[in-house]
Amino acid sequence: MINRNFRTDPATGLVFHETAEKLIRANAVAAVVSLLVGGILAFFVIMTRWPAVHLLPADWFYLVLTAHGVDMLVLWIIFFEIAVLYFAGCVLLKCRLAAPKWAWTGFWLMVIGGIMNNVAVFRGDSSVMFTSYVPMGAHPAFYLGLILFAVGALIGCFVFLGSLVVAKSEKTYNGSLPLVTFGAVVACIIAVFTIASGAIILIPTFLWSVGLIPTIDSLMYKTVWWAFGHSSQQINVSAHVAIWYAIAAIVFGAKPMSEKVSRGAFLLYIFFLQLASAHHLLSDPGLTSNWKIFNTSYAMYLAVLASMVHGLTVPGAIEVAQRQKGYNRGLFEWLRKAPWGNPVFSGMFISLVGFGFLGGISGVMMGTEQLNLIIHNTIYVPGHFHATVVVGTTLAFMAMTYFLIPTLFRREIMFPKLAKWQPYLFGLGMSGFALFMMGAGTLGVPRRHWDMTFAGNPLGYEFAGTAYLMMGLTAICGLIAIIGGGAYLLITVGSVFFGKKIDVPEYRTLTLREGAAPRPVRQPVAVAIGAHHGNIGIAGFVAPGTFTLAMVFLVAFVLYYFVNWKYLSTVWPLS
Repeated sequence: MINRNFRTDPATGLVFHETAEKLIRANAVAAVVSLLVGGILAFFVIMTRWPAVHLLPADWFYLVLTAHGVDMLVLWIIFFEIAVLYFAGCVLLKCRLAAPKWAWTGFWLMVIGGIMNNVAVFRGDSSVMFTSYVPMGAHPAFYLGLILFAVGALIGCFVFLGSLVVAKSEKTYNGSLPLVTFGAVVACIIAVFTIASGAIILIPTFLWSVGLIPTIDSLMYKTVWWAFGHSSQQINVSAHVAIWYAIAAIVFGAKPMSEKVSRGAFLLYIFFLQLASAHHLLSDPGLTSNWKIFNTSYAMYLAVLASMVHGLTVPGAIEVAQRQKGYNRGLFEWLRKAPWGNPVFSGMFISLVGFGFLGGISGVMMGTEQLNLIIHNTIYVPGHFHATVVVGTTLAFMAMTYFLIPTLFRREIMFPKLAKWQPYLFGLGMSGFALFMMGAGTLGVPRRHWDMTFAGNPLGYEFAGTAYLMMGLTAICGLIAIIGGGAYLLITVGSVFFGKKIDVPEYRTLTLREGAAPRPVRQPVAVAIGAHHGNIGIAGFVAPGTFTLAMVFLVAFVLYYFVNWKYLSTVWPLS
């Protein structure tokens, strides 16, 4: 006999296990707090990189940049991803959470580790930036905090996997895993690899910081660290693609055009996505050209193929669903008639387009060994990962939040008019931020130097006026994005703590025998997001608008690739 506390959301039919729901809330709140801290720090980074303002001195700039990188790229993202794992596991499969005590232990280890790392940075002796390359040394608490956080996240991953075993053994779902849950499993597998890579390099570095190891080889550190640093962003890709599919089901009742193809694309992520880490190492000695070329061309293209499949199937599924509702005039009525005032949809779609056109195309260019040398260690690099991690992942997480506030936190969304505009402020502002930053990087603006003017340096370098214009436009777009991020924080915090409470059925204690499961109300969202679907659209050309958009993407990709090869030929002229 097993005691379970469940509730069924009457609006969606989703089934929440009490312990899982509390943990999803806790991780989501911790994620939003991290986003708040990282967003405040982002303001100071932007105002310092803006040549016309140049707010902070060098020591404070690198301190703030270090904390911003950790709070955004590690704490905000991974806290939210753990919440996504528990949602995709327990809620979509209608099962109880495995090992709740271990789950809470993992959560508190993540909280303690995050606080410890921030304290180490703000005490002033750990301004080593997100990459923390040796022989630069940080306070031991910097490394220990990351290790504790990683251990907590690893526990969360294993609890999620254990919950899948519970769901299978107690038969809470039929058939294959839902596609959204399958995507979360892929994210979890990549997370385990990523955290293991981090442990391999951060534990020795911690021992080095306390004097137990005399030295750390810098090339070895960088090579192994990027298996952690870049792969941690690959967790994001799998997670936010899973959210794209979830939102397509939530808003439109959309089914994958071909679930087998979508699952195959997710599997390609497991085998090939981490190889993109190599694009950080293409200018380093000690690694052979054969290794670099294989990892950044033949193998990595299979990961690119996976993302292109998702970029086709998600809007394609939406188009099929819209056309079934009668939006059949022309190529794009289905898109024009989409609910653009719904932040759940608008945030997701801006995330999809921005990730594909800005992050995807620039990522493939950076993964080409010859082209990489044009922009390596320029501000192009953070421009690229702001397009992927911020426009792609963060905006997708924000969009999902607007669905979770009424269903998970049981509160009405405050400031609904502001919520309609928030994805546009943040998404378009951050898209401009990434685009102009990549433009400045193409002109050679350095990534890691706090002052592009090199003021007071007798050997300074004067950039073209266009570079200063690009950095100014970067700052303006960044401020717009910060306003959008502030609006998100205002809406979410206000709604969770002060929003009108939605009356829903409370938890019921169910005493069930093994193999039994709570029977949810059959609501459209629960059916669409949690069901196993067959193939849709294999008998004909049913998504012509999406195909047209895909051809636009292909033309943009080819043109951009050609322009960069042309630019390379002007950088290295033959005489």
